[in-house]
Amino acid sequence: MINDQKYLRLDNKYKNNQEKYTYGKKTNVLILGAGSWGTALAITSSNKNNTCIWSRNTEQTNNMILHRENKAYLPGIKFKPDLAITNDIDHAIKFILSNDAQPLIIIGVPVSGVSEICSLLSKYSDCISFEEIPVIWTCKGLETNTSNLIHEIIQRDLVSSKFTHGILSGPSFASEVALDLPTALTVASNSNNLCKITIDALHNNKLRIYSSEDVIGVEVGGALKNIMSIACGISDGLDLGNNARAALITRGLIETKRFGLALGAANDTFYGLSGLGDLVLTSTSNLSRNRNIGIKIGNGLSIKEILGLKITAEGVRCALSVRTRARNMNIVLPITEAVCSILFEQTNPIDAVNMLLSREACHE
Repeated sequence: MINDQKYLRLDNKYKNNQEKYTYGKKTNVLILGAGSWGTALAITSSNKNNTCIWSRNTEQTNNMILHRENKAYLPGIKFKPDLAITNDIDHAIKFILSNDAQPLIIIGVPVSGVSEICSLLSKYSDCISFEEIPVIWTCKGLETNTSNLIHEIIQRDLVSSKFTHGILSGPSFASEVALDLPTALTVASNSNNLCKITIDALHNNKLRIYSSEDVIGVEVGGALKNIMSIACGISDGLDLGNNARAALITRGLIETKRFGLALGAANDTFYGLSGLGDLVLTSTSNLSRNRNIGIKIGNGLSIKEILGLKITAEGVRCALSVRTRARNMNIVLPITEAVCSILFEQTNPIDAVNMLLSREACHE
């Protein structure tokens, strides 16, 4: 807990909503998580904001401080001198409440770490008003044991009667964002103010941020594109050709939309950056970890052998969670079912492909 009265006083304006954020001034951006994506956002954010990146790992923190780069995830890309680095969460919370600047918290951990981050933040609920301090997340997937979407995890685990939350997603590889290559993302939120704050903090002439109100649609697009990317990788590993990949991308988009609409998403979201855009990127690029896992499966490796190579991808964990939730809602997801049967039920990839091809023809 923070006992420093200076920071408690600073936060009063957010609790009482006495002052409004003035767009165009610097934001205090706290990024929780120092993986590739959290690091990339810290690098780009530090170009225009007061930015701090927090890592739970002391050794990683010390290495980043010493070398001014994240050698484990984005080697060779140097940090700006004023990018703050810490593994002290007290220090991180004090950072975002300083200088009378608008705070913005970005959760940059995998889906499996979101619940723990929420519990960590909840310890500061006496000095942080989450209704006034926006929280956005960047991970893509569903919780393994519950099949919850990220916003459902946060609603469950972040101790606050109200909070301003949103998701930042879209077709992007962390390395390209860190290298300042052109990228477009979507921030979706239940708060127009959060979208404005996020855009003001991160939007620049290389990183374009578009806004949306469809949190569920953006979440679903980001989660299921990983599964479809594995499917496309399997197809490419089996040398089934470009036609097959195009068919999987197209039908994968339909499958993603079917799942999302059943959960309350908006139709148009799936034809935007976080839907079609992200799906095309991860299903066709060699930088995609999910696609590369699929290629290895198509080449004859088992998922156990692949995970033994320490290759991680959200799509593997997400596939079972999506299948479980879809079955509970009586939603038919043929590609997801096929991927799960290959990953977890030792179905031969060729047999799974044949099962997909043997499905009865239907109206598109």
